[in-house]
Amino acid sequence: MTTQHSAAADPTHQQAASTAVPRVALVGVHGFGERHLANLARLEQAGAVELVAVADPNPPQAGTLADSVKVFPDLDGLLAAGPGADVVILATPIQTHAPLAVAALEAGMDVYVEKPPVASLAQFEGVLAAARDNGRLVQVGFQSLGSHALPAIKSLEASGDIGTVLGISATGQWLRTKAYFKRSRWAGKRTLDGTDVVDGVATNALAHAVATGLHLAGAHTVADVSSVETDLYRAHSTESDDTSVLRVRTAQGTTLLCALTLCAPEQLEPTVTVHGTLGDITLFYTKDEVVIATPDGERRETYGRTDLLENLLDARATGAPLISALEDTGAFTAVLEAIRTSPAPAPIGGEFISWEGEGDDAHPVVQGISGLIERAVKAQATFAELGVPWARALPPVRTLTLDGRPVADYQDGSHIRAVSSPRPYLHPVRTMGGTLVSDHQPLDHVWHLGVGVALQDVDGVNFWGGRTYTREAGKYVWRPDHGSIASTGTSVEQTSAGRGHEGRLQETLSWNGPDGAPILVEERTWAWSGVDPSIWRLSLDFALSPAGDKPVSLGSPGSNGRFEGGYGGFFWRLPECADAKVWTPAGSGESETHGSVGRWLAWTGKFDGGKFDGGKFDGGPATLVFVAPEGSTDPWFVRMDGYPGVGQALAWDAPVIARPGSPVQRSITVFVADGILATPDIEALINHQGDPS
Repeated sequence: MTTQHSAAADPTHQQAASTAVPRVALVGVHGFGERHLANLARLEQAGAVELVAVADPNPPQAGTLADSVKVFPDLDGLLAAGPGADVVILATPIQTHAPLAVAALEAGMDVYVEKPPVASLAQFEGVLAAARDNGRLVQVGFQSLGSHALPAIKSLEASGDIGTVLGISATGQWLRTKAYFKRSRWAGKRTLDGTDVVDGVATNALAHAVATGLHLAGAHTVADVSSVETDLYRAHSTESDDTSVLRVRTAQGTTLLCALTLCAPEQLEPTVTVHGTLGDITLFYTKDEVVIATPDGERRETYGRTDLLENLLDARATGAPLISALEDTGAFTAVLEAIRTSPAPAPIGGEFISWEGEGDDAHPVVQGISGLIERAVKAQATFAELGVPWARALPPVRTLTLDGRPVADYQDGSHIRAVSSPRPYLHPVRTMGGTLVSDHQPLDHVWHLGVGVALQDVDGVNFWGGRTYTREAGKYVWRPDHGSIASTGTSVEQTSAGRGHEGRLQETLSWNGPDGAPILVEERTWAWSGVDPSIWRLSLDFALSPAGDKPVSLGSPGSNGRFEGGYGGFFWRLPECADAKVWTPAGSGESETHGSVGRWLAWTGKFDGGKFDGGKFDGGPATLVFVAPEGSTDPWFVRMDGYPGVGQALAWDAPVIARPGSPVQRSITVFVADGILATPDIEALINHQGDPS
């Protein structure tokens, strides 16, 4: 530990501090400074402190302070007058924190600075050096870190009540009016007069959510943070972000996903949640209330909180550790630095925003933001990765085009969380008219990834994502068994020069276990071609071979005992659509098509084109026709009620064995059509196109 944590390094200082009532100066008496005044009044009444001076260019109203309290326009004046303060509290604009803290430290004072403590990593190092060189203390005003709930949550984690920790999330849904950003010159600014401010939802308004999440993730110092990814947006006419996702990976391997907005329809209590394989622990940090949810039920507990100024006074007197020492806000400062150096927040288009209220009381509401935050947390994904229409577009690995129109994007899956079994897939897939007919990372199953190939049991490794169904448990359970699929070689052909009427993507893929060792080698070919102006054809052929010299078992929940749960192999996750119908030549509806074997299966509906929780986008009616090769005996896997999806069950109720020199091979063709096709249209289409196999 450095002297940042304890006054014990300065015995003279500690002895003086322990024999006299600490004298405190407050810089900044308005805004949050008013809370400090109230707290100081409480502590003065208890005989714990003496308020000797305040500094503010706009002094407090007459009668607010005792006559003995000296008033100055700024810290320089206060220091020049020398009122004999031992501790200075800085409740001033963000951009002033670092220079004021350094000045106070060099004048021999201990410092309590409001959050965020500084506006850059360089400033952080400067203040830390000043504290060390002068043997002084710096406490940062992250009051939530004083909550007694935090050690209690750590104990709950250690007890195993929620199983293995999958990740941590911090969420905040607040609303802020136009007036909020007019309250001062620095509000809503990234810089002011060439000086860093870095105001924003994560660095200021909901900074406690980030700081508390980092604390529970075990990230305190700068070295505790491995990486920070930012996805920043704004609905207000500001420079700073007001709707953002941050993904922080710690040096210990924990992922913290922060999803925050100041553009919610209503103000909700912010939370930090520890997600486990057996349950969740959620902290409502403004109330110090903890909710523990497990399969056995839910219970609530409320805890006390240590005041950070009292903790600073105790550290001065006894050498006790600071709860929120500057050094231990290094992880938060690393996040702030990532935001500071990120591109400016992207504006959210007006078509995705609803304004409520009038004049300065007006506030924007980002349509569907509550659902998007929930989805981001569950998938540990950014808004951009989820494909939110107002978010920045992430470039796909490649785009499949026909007649110059994009019909599908190929994603490599590298951004997918580990427990969703990262793998390549197609999404978004659209009709020739542009209607979206695929979905990925939906809230109900965030491991569903567009159109692709996935299996839940490959010699005991889960390449599907999510929980694994085991025969021993007789249910789905979380296991550390997730694999990943990565490309090791690719070739692309696009024919019909200049028009792109046909294309072919051939890949060699490695199916790797949790330890990175290859289990399967796959040869996969996607082919696409135009049929007519409103229909195009997508074909998939894949062959799975053992990566070694031993057979490999390819299974499913169905082969492990789950009745009619034989999904795995080819799978197409559809988006929600109205008036959905599914049928084969032999029957219709989920009950008659699921588990059936037939030449083709059709799905029709009115697709919304990408609607998300209230947003409106162009869409339309569309039909998907899934055609199996002649003689295929793989049953169709169909879901309509729980979620919309179609697959071909490679291992319906028994595993299939891939042997060296004898790969497991499958093929399927899908016709993607604008409009609603009927059975005669489908039969004519298949006959006209010939045998897809």
